[in-house]
Order: sequence, then C-alpha cells, then structure tokens
Amino acid sequence: MTQADVPNDSDPRPPRPLPTAPVPTPPTDYLQRDYAGLRRMLLDRLSLLLPGWKDRGPADPAVTLVELFAYLGDQLSYAQDAVATEAYLGTARRRVSVRRHARLLDYPMHEGAAARTWLAVQVDESMAEPELAMGTEVATDDGSVVFHTLHPVELRAARNTIEIYTADEERGILPAGATTTLLVGSDTTLQLRAGDVLLFEEVLGSGGDPAGADPAHRWAVRLDADPLPKRDSGTDLLRVRWDQEDAPPFPLRLWRFPGEGDATVGATVVRGNVVLAEHGARVGPEPLTPAEVPARGRYRPRLVHTGLTHAVPYDHRRATTRPASDALTIRPAEAVPVLVELHDTATSWTVVPDLLSGSRFAPECTVETDDEGRAHLRFGDGVHGRAPTPGTTFTAVYRTGGGRAGNVGREALTRLPQPLRGVTVRNPMPARGGADPEPVEQVRQWAPQAFRVQQRAVTDDDYAEVAGQHPQVRQAVATRRWTGSWYTETVTVDRTGGLTPDQYFRRQVGSHLERHRMAGEDIRVTAAVPVALDIVITVRVAPGRPRGEVKRILQDVFTAGQRSDGTPGFFHPDRFALGAPVHLSQVVEAAMGVHGVLWIDTDDTSPKPNRFGRWGQPSAGKHEQGRIPIGPHEVARCPSDPNLPEHGRIDFIMEGGS
Repeated sequence: MTQADVPNDSDPRPPRPLPTAPVPTPPTDYLQRDYAGLRRMLLDRLSLLLPGWKDRGPADPAVTLVELFAYLGDQLSYAQDAVATEAYLGTARRRVSVRRHARLLDYPMHEGAAARTWLAVQVDESMAEPELAMGTEVATDDGSVVFHTLHPVELRAARNTIEIYTADEERGILPAGATTTLLVGSDTTLQLRAGDVLLFEEVLGSGGDPAGADPAHRWAVRLDADPLPKRDSGTDLLRVRWDQEDAPPFPLRLWRFPGEGDATVGATVVRGNVVLAEHGARVGPEPLTPAEVPARGRYRPRLVHTGLTHAVPYDHRRATTRPASDALTIRPAEAVPVLVELHDTATSWTVVPDLLSGSRFAPECTVETDDEGRAHLRFGDGVHGRAPTPGTTFTAVYRTGGGRAGNVGREALTRLPQPLRGVTVRNPMPARGGADPEPVEQVRQWAPQAFRVQQRAVTDDDYAEVAGQHPQVRQAVATRRWTGSWYTETVTVDRTGGLTPDQYFRRQVGSHLERHRMAGEDIRVTAAVPVALDIVITVRVAPGRPRGEVKRILQDVFTAGQRSDGTPGFFHPDRFALGAPVHLSQVVEAAMGVHGVLWIDTDDTSPKPNRFGRWGQPSAGKHEQGRIPIGPHEVARCPSDPNLPEHGRIDFIMEGGS
C-alpha cells in the first residue's frame, strides 16, 4: 500500500446512516390468559408484524387460526392453574384432590355413613313360619327412604307379642339397669337362643289406654345366653338375660290392665321378630360408564347413579356375641363404599381403601367421590393393584343412600316394596348413625393436625390419657411396676355407666394401648375395684307427711340409676371417679333437699343404728372424718339392690310423719 492509499483528514468521509426509530413492542400482560385476552393479544401482534393485513372477519383463515390458538391457550392456562391449585392441601378445591392429600397425612376423609335401626316384624298366625331373607328392602310410605335387612331372621307368630311375667303383681316395674326378666312362653313355642334380639315396647299408658304409652320407652337387648325354662303356677316361663351394655336406661312399667274376659294385658310387651336394617337401596346390575376397558390409557369409569352408600361393615356372626347397642354404634371414619358386586367378564373385583399395598395380581379397585356425588372407580396400574384387561366389560351392583337423610323417626319404615303375604314391618325406634360426607374445609383444617397428636405413651399419665380416649372408658389410672425382668404398665379403667370391664372389654382397651406403648414394656389392663358402701341414716319426717312417700322419694334420689325425672341418681356410677371419697355432707345435703324431711341424724355411736362406712368393715371414725376414703384404684358403688346388699346399700330409718 502506498502512502497515497492511506486515508487522511482531508479525504471525504462516507455519510452516516440516519437513525431509525425503534419499533414499539406492545406490553404483554401475562395475567390475560383467557380466550378473549389471548385473542386480542395475538391480533395486536399480527397487526405489528403484518401491517398490511387489515381483514378481521370471522371467515378469514388468519382469524380462524388466531381463535384456534387462543382457545388452546385458554385450555392450557386452565390446566396449569388447576395443577398448581390442586397440588397443595391448602389451595385444593376438588374433593378428590383433598382426599388424596389427607391420605398422605394419614387422615382418612370419610364420605358419610348409612343409618341403622331395628325392625319389628309381625307375621300372621295362619302363615307357615317364613324367613325374612338378608337384603329385604323396607321403605317409607312415599318410597323416598329405603332400608335393607343385614341378616336373615326366622319369623314365628309366637314372637309377635311376648308377655312379661309379673306373677300376681299388678304394679310391677322393670328397673333401669335390669339385665334379666321372665317371659311368658315355652322354649318350644318361642325358640329363643343366645344372640337373638328382643325389643321392649311400652304399649299402654298409666291409664291403660294405648294413646298414653310413652313412645320413647322402647329398648332393644341381645340375649347373651340361652333362656332358662321355668314354671310357676302352671305357666311356662323363660328367664332371659342380656349384657349390661344393653340394660335399659329408664324403668319400664309392667302394670297389668283388664283385657278380654278374665285375661289381663301388660303395659310393656316384648317383640321377638327383630332384625337389623341399614339405609341404602339396591341398584343394578348395570354397566359402568364407560363399561368397556380401552386398549390404551387408564380406565377411570364411574357409576351411573349418584349418592353411593358408605356404611360400616357388618359381621352378623360377630354381632351376635356383642350387645345390641354395639350394632347401632356408627363411626363414619370406618364406613366403606357398598359395592355389592363388581364383575368383568371373568373376575370379581373388591373395593379397598387404597391401592398402595395391593399386589400386581390382586383384582382390587378404590372408589373416589367427586363434588357432585358421582363415584369414580380407580383400578391398579399393574404394579399397585391389577390392571383391567383391555376390551373387558364391567357391571356393578351397589346401593345408593346414606347420610343424615336416613335418620328417620320411629314408625317411618312400614312398606315392603316387594310385599310378603302375612308379613308386616315397622321400626319402633328411630334410625340413628347417619352422617353426611365430611366437608372439604373441615378436612383442610383438621388433616394437618392429625399427625401432631402424641402417638406414644411414656409416663403413667400418658397411659391414663390414652386409655381415656376409648369411648367406653370414663376414667383410667396407670402405675408402672417392675416385675423382675421388665416393667409392666398396669392400667386400671372405670367403664362408663358402671358396667363391668369384662375380658373382652379389657382386650379392646389393651389393643388400643398397644400401638402407644414403649418398647420393652408390657401392658396389663385391670378393672377398678368396686367399694361397697354401707350407709344407714335416720330421717325425721315433718308432721302430716306420709313416711312411706318420703322414703320412696329418698330412694329415688339416692338411686344408682336414673331418677324418675330422667336425671342421674346420687349414686349413679358416672358421678364417682376413681379414688373419689364419699362425703357425708353431700349425703345429708341431698337428703335434706327432699320435701318433708325435717332433719337427718347420722350419729353412729352405739346403740344408734346409723352407719357410714364400707360394707363389712367397722366405721373406724369415718363419721368423725366426714368422708369414706377410696383408694386410687377403687371406685365407690351403692346400687342398693335388696337381693345383693353386699354390693352396697343405703337405708333410711323413718321417724315422725304419718
């Protein structure tokens, strides 16, 4: 290059390019993700890129493509929002999502429970002895509520109405808490056995008219032993006995009134043709929707009808060994979907709570209910649960109903959809136990707290607190003892209602404590030691007041059951806690509250007959102390049974009055 080729300052420079104005980009609003917003944004962008395109008619191909992409974007945005929303328990809105999140927290979300009730069946004496099959449906008059029987029962005309034997007593009473009585009839005619249910029903009022009968005085009991035949004055009798848990909470009037001819009728009778029924109407068999398993993709069918029944499983063989009240104890958390049958062309499938523990060959599925009450079935994937074979067709038989709508009143179930000649039914007692599905908001609030409950027992107080969580344990105390090789936690329980903690109940409490106990420790459940009281006081009655009437009122006040007004008596078992002493001042206060009592004498110095202490033991200054001490593993009892005074009694020596 020569020097002439080198540019210098005198050479002209090339012209500079004129500055161009930047193309303005319209701002993008990422919150506008619906169809209208996306369509407008796309049209604005195309106007910028294609300024010569002015056509906005719906028939224009470009507008058609814009609307298509806007629709797809709207669907994609909704799916993204739904995934983000349903991914967390705090924001999930769909019932199925909340149920799955709660399951991960070991909180079983329930879908409600079906109600149960006892049905009394009447059979015509001219009919042969028919059998009421399991699954027989009984409905209300309008057919809106349908129940079905849970077990078969043999019907006998002799069991329609069974009289209670009262000998020559015309004003008898079956006291509250009774566990035995005499029935008129022979073993040949009644053929009652252990496990049968009897229903006591008051049919006549105090004046002998049916209209005066108290409809609340109806109670079901289950016989825990075969009846014992007896005979009195040429009358065949059966002594029946039932569990303490079935003891009636109110007295039953056994008064006798004139009947036809020389016969008399009782105010309370016994029904022997009794069967347990549960809410739910049978549907099907019908195909699922869709019925055929697709060749590709997951199979998620649903039932045609909404309102699938969820009920607590019933085992009749086990139920015959338990009290009648146990059959009406409904816990919604234990309810499962009632799919009677679920078949494909070759296999019968069963419903399980989840598929996490299922094997790849197990024909199992789970049921999930959506917000509209539709039940969807979810099958396995070949790893957790068996996958259905493509091309097969599913049919289902199930029941619909449940919830609080099944808590119908007494005498509501009276119609047999398929009538049986000579057979009529009714429900003397109201149905109970029906519960609606658990609200989503409640699950959202309670599920995070479920795993925060202490699941272990370390101290004695921990064991007592865990035992007290059992529904039939009123109070418990625990003591740790060294047995020579390891520690044994002895838990003493006081059962509600003063019932005896039998071996079966103690095993129940032990199983409840087992998963809370510390490793290396044993658990032993014992019953509270009852302390029989021996109390005798002298009562001075006001002039003009009948001593007998005042004494009856005192006996009613100090009863161990329910008083005549329905309130618990002074010595009701639930009023005395473990280790709680009996104070003399409280006894005097309750006695002085009776109208007609002037004063009470409790001085037990000889030769006065008053007493205040334990049965069979000397007073030992308890009157001076003003209380009867009770040990930490003891509980005071005073049933005042004249046939068993050694179980505890309170007596009154009446003075004055008329």
